[in-house]
Amino acid sequence: MLDSDRIGEVVLDVKDLRTYFVTRWGVVKAVDGVSFQVRRGETLGVVGESGCGKSVTSLSIMRLVPSPPGHIVGGQVLLEGDDILELDDGEMEEIRGSRIGMVLQDPMTALNPVFDIEDQVGEALKIHKNMSGEGLKANVIEMLRKVRIPAPEVRIKDFPHQLSGGMRQRVVGAIGISCDPAVLIADEPTTSLDATIQAQYLRLLRELQEQTGVGIIFITHDFGIVAKMCDRVAVMYAGKIVEQGDVRQIFNKPAHPYTEALIQSVPKMEEKAERLYSIPGQPPALWALDQSCAFADRCRYAFDRCTAEYPDMFELEHGQLAACWLREKDKVATA
Repeated sequence: MLDSDRIGEVVLDVKDLRTYFVTRWGVVKAVDGVSFQVRRGETLGVVGESGCGKSVTSLSIMRLVPSPPGHIVGGQVLLEGDDILELDDGEMEEIRGSRIGMVLQDPMTALNPVFDIEDQVGEALKIHKNMSGEGLKANVIEMLRKVRIPAPEVRIKDFPHQLSGGMRQRVVGAIGISCDPAVLIADEPTTSLDATIQAQYLRLLRELQEQTGVGIIFITHDFGIVAKMCDRVAVMYAGKIVEQGDVRQIFNKPAHPYTEALIQSVPKMEEKAERLYSIPGQPPALWALDQSCAFADRCRYAFDRCTAEYPDMFELEHGQLAACWLREKDKVATA
């Protein structure tokens, strides 16, 4: 049952998280000093181009980075005060799926084709809540009913290939919330859905959040979804968070040139344009980064200091953060 007194408390605190991959080209700093917080009952959007480190961040939090070649080399991930990076594999298995859940991008690869829906939704309940028999079956049906699966009493015996894409994604969502986690990571869960089903799925996540108070990390490259779904947003580029703040602040007054460029890239139905805006250039190779701002080569505002040293993270008004030398003059004075 949702405890309204606890809404707003920090349930996940990621501090200076670093995940590197050792490759033939060099060390790829896929996640390089990422820090953010997620509060109970809020949704944090993590946005950026493909390859910026969004999914590796989520896999690092879940301790699912393939090793080798990947290694979590530093930082803390505090889940309700417990640093899960310090836990052994057995202790992490008890947390994964119970206190922190995940909805993957492709439900066809997330679901096992040889097990029916009852087995797959019920697995976490068996492991973490020791359920079995008719009690387990009743809870699986209730989970499917929560995610709006029609006739769940019948559908529990279906296999993934017998369900539509939208229904498969709902089943993955049911697995993610089955043990009432404090945090749910949704890694681009609407990518394979059409516009109508996408809207229904987003509304469903909102309803589940209102009922349970779960903190959601919503990973996407779609700023339209961020506007509908998220309370705060963290913008990633080249393995780092370059801007973070309230969604309205970010949309109304982006403080980092990369965020500004991403927002400009979103087509506007009310405006006629002969050519859609695109960000010039390509993201940098993560194994060849130097001390300069990684976005400098693509930035229309870049000046000498940008190519000489990476900018500090400046705190602006209302808690907005931006790693850009242009914002140095705008930073909030601290005692």
